[in-house]
Amino acid sequence: MKTRHLTVLLHKEEDMYIAECPEVGTVDQGATIEEAVAGLKEATKLYLEEFPMPETSPRFVTSIEVSYA
Repeated sequence: MKTRHLTVLLHKEEDMYIAECPEVGTVDQGATIEEAVAGLKEATKLYLEEFPMPETSPRFVTSIEVSYA
């Protein structure tokens, strides 16, 4: 069994949290962040069992602050 470290992006829409894995394209939702991430983990696992990803280097996520007029 392979283990991969993938990115999770989260945002809130009304009363639901949306979790997305940009490397794979899977998306899930939940009433809490924990539910959304757990659903995304399961959806991503099932997807990767059917459509394996090629080996890649891990992505690193950060943020920037931009000032503009």
